Amino acid sequence: MRYTILVCFFICAHTISFAQESLVRDSITQLKEVVLIDSIKMKQATGILPSQIIGVKVFQNFSPVEMVSSLNQVSGVYVLSGALNTNRITIRGVGARTPYGTDKIRLYYNDIPVTDGSGFSTIEAYDLENMNSIEVIKGPKGTAFGTNLGGAIILNPKEALQHTTTLRNNVTVGSYGLLKNSLGFTHADTQFSLELRYGHMTLDGYRENSRFERDGFLLNTSYTINDKNKITLLFNHIDYSAQIASSISQSAFDGDPTQAAFTWKAAKGYEANKYTLAGLSFTHGFNQKLSNTSSVFYSYLDHYEPRPFNILDEFTNGYGFRTRFLGDFIIGEHPSQYSFGAEFYKDEYNWATYENLYETNNGQGSLPGDQLSDNKEFRTQINAFGTFTLPFASYFSAQLGLNINKTDYDFRDMYNTGAEDTSGKRSFDIIFSPSLTLMYTFYPKQHVYLNISRGYANPSLEETLTPGGVINPDIAQETGTNYELGSELFLDNNNLRINLALYRMSIKNLLVAQRVGEDQYIGKNAGSTKHQGVELDMDYKLDLIPKFIITPFMSYSYSNHKFVEFIDEGNDYSGNPLTGVPKHRLNTGLQLQWRNGLYWNTSYQYVGAIPLTDANTLSSASYNLLNTRIGLKRQLSQKFSIGLDMGVNNMTNTKYAQSVLINAVGFGGSEPRYFYPGNDRNYYGSLLLNYTL
Repeated sequence: MRYTILVCFFICAHTISFAQESLVRDSITQLKEVVLIDSIKMKQATGILPSQIIGVKVFQNFSPVEMVSSLNQVSGVYVLSGALNTNRITIRGVGARTPYGTDKIRLYYNDIPVTDGSGFSTIEAYDLENMNSIEVIKGPKGTAFGTNLGGAIILNPKEALQHTTTLRNNVTVGSYGLLKNSLGFTHADTQFSLELRYGHMTLDGYRENSRFERDGFLLNTSYTINDKNKITLLFNHIDYSAQIASSISQSAFDGDPTQAAFTWKAAKGYEANKYTLAGLSFTHGFNQKLSNTSSVFYSYLDHYEPRPFNILDEFTNGYGFRTRFLGDFIIGEHPSQYSFGAEFYKDEYNWATYENLYETNNGQGSLPGDQLSDNKEFRTQINAFGTFTLPFASYFSAQLGLNINKTDYDFRDMYNTGAEDTSGKRSFDIIFSPSLTLMYTFYPKQHVYLNISRGYANPSLEETLTPGGVINPDIAQETGTNYELGSELFLDNNNLRINLALYRMSIKNLLVAQRVGEDQYIGKNAGSTKHQGVELDMDYKLDLIPKFIITPFMSYSYSNHKFVEFIDEGNDYSGNPLTGVPKHRLNTGLQLQWRNGLYWNTSYQYVGAIPLTDANTLSSASYNLLNTRIGLKRQLSQKFSIGLDMGVNNMTNTKYAQSVLINAVGFGGSEPRYFYPGNDRNYYGSLLLNYTL
C-alpha cells in the first residue's frame, strides 16, 4: 500500500511538471525548493481557520542565509528576492504590482504587528535563523490579523525548552565571502524562560556593489507569575548595511548578470538600517474558559539610502497596543470557541531627500548636496475583530468573523511654506471585513472547508500623493471578496498529507503605481482584477527500513490571474494576465533521514514565465533550480552535541532572474531594467555546537 502511494506521489508530481513548458520535462531527475508543512503545531489562527505552518523541517532545506526562500514552499506564496535586503512577498498574486518591498500583507512577530502605518512589511529586518516557525494565512480570512487582501504572515521566535539550559553556536561559511555566526543561550525552568541570541553576517555578494553586513540581537523571555498570570518581554534589534546593485536590462542580463546597474555602481548606492522592536505582553486567565493577552509595543527604524537620483534620509517611530480575548463554552454537547479584541497602531514617518553629487565626487561615490524635501506623516490604524465558532454537530461547524479597520494619514510638508505647502490629511472610510468558514470533518484528520471573506488594501504613501506632492482625495482603498474551497487530509496512518485549495478573489479599485520619474510613483484606481487558482501541497513519510525515513514532498500553484477591467493612459489591458505573477510554480523533492543523525535533503523548483508589462508584450524566461543539503547531527555525550552540514545551491548553474521589476521604463535613451539576477552555483557549510549546562 505504501509503495503504491509513493509511486502515485511521483506520478502526480511528474504529470504537473510535464503539463508545463518543455524546460520542465527533463527535470524530474532534478529537484528544488521544498515543502513539508507542519500542520500539527499550535496555530495562532485559532478556531477552524485554515492556515499553514512551516518550521524546522522546511528550514533545514536551505542555508541559514536564504531562509526567506522557505516561504516559496507554501503553495500560493511567492517571494521575489532581488537581494538579501530586497524581498517582495506575494500571496495569490496580491502585491505583485508593488515596485519594491512587500505590501497588502500583514506581518506579525510573536503576535505583535510589525507592518508600518502605510501597509509595508520588511521581513528582511529579522534573522529567520531565530525563528521556530512561520505561519501563513492566505487571503483576507484572518479576521484577527488585519484581513489584508494578501493575508498575514506570523513569525514565531524560538523559545527555550522546559527544564533546560543550553549554549549554542552555529557558524556558516560559503561562496561570495559568506560568514554567518549565530550564538544563543537558552534557559527554562518551571517559571522563567529566556532565549538570548546574537548573530553576525557578512557577504560580499555575487554581483557588483552588493556587499551585505548585519548584526542582530534577540531577547525573548517570559515569567509565569502563577497559574493565571504570565508576562513576556520581546526585544529584537537589527543593524545592517547593504550595497545596492539594482536591476539590469535584458542585454546586461544576457551579457554579464554579475554587473550592477551603471548609475548605482557609480554612486556606490547602498542602504543602512537600524531597526528595533520592543514588546511587553501580559496573559491573564480569568478562569478555565476565558483568557486575555495584551501587548504594548514600540518600533524604530532609521534608514539612510544614497541613490543615484537623490539621497533619502528617513526614520520612523511606531507604537501601539493589542489585546485579544480567547474563550470557549459548550453548546449542547459540542465545544465552541470565540475570540475578540482590538489593535491600535500609530507611527510618525519622517523623510527628507538631498541632492546626490556623486558625479562630481572623483569616483568616491555618493556625496550629499542641497536639501530637496523635508516631510512628515502621521499614520494611524485601528482594527477591531472578533470570531465565533458555532458547532452544528461533532463533524460540522461554522466560524464567523468580523474585522473593522479605520486608517488615517496626516501628511505635513516641512520644506515648503505658503502657497507651495502641500500638507494635507486623508481619512479613509471604515472598512467592514466579514468572514465565514464552514468545515465538515468526515474522519478525525480529514476535513473539507468553504470560506467566504472580504478584505482590503490601503494605498502606499506614494500612491496617496499627486505628482505635485499633494494628498489625492480621490484615491480609494482596494477591496476584494475571496471564495475558497479546500481540504486537509491525513491518510495512511497520518503519514500522507494532502492539502488542496481552489480559490477565486475579485478585487475592485485596483491601485496602479504609475512611474513619473526615476524613483517617483503616483497612484490611481484603474480597474479590477480576478485572482483564481489551484493550490496543492503533499508530503509522505515512509519508513522503508528500520532507522531510515524517506519523505517526498510537493507543492504546486496554478495562478490564473487576470485584469478584468484595466484602462491606463488610454490603453485597454482588460483580459491580460496579471503582471508580475507566474502561472505555474512547482516545488518538489526528497528528504532522507537516518536515525543515526544523518540527513540528505534535495529540492527542485520550477517557476514559469512572468509577464513584465501590462500589455503582455514581454515576459521573463521560466527557470528550473536544483538545491541539495547533507548533514549529520550527533549526540557525543549527555551534554554535548555537534552538527555538520554542507549544501549546494543552483547545482545546474542556471542563469535566471530571481526577481523582476514590472513595467520598467528606460530614461535618457537607456534600456528598461527589468531583471534582478539570481546567484550562480554556490556552496556553503555549517558547524553547530550545542552544550547543555
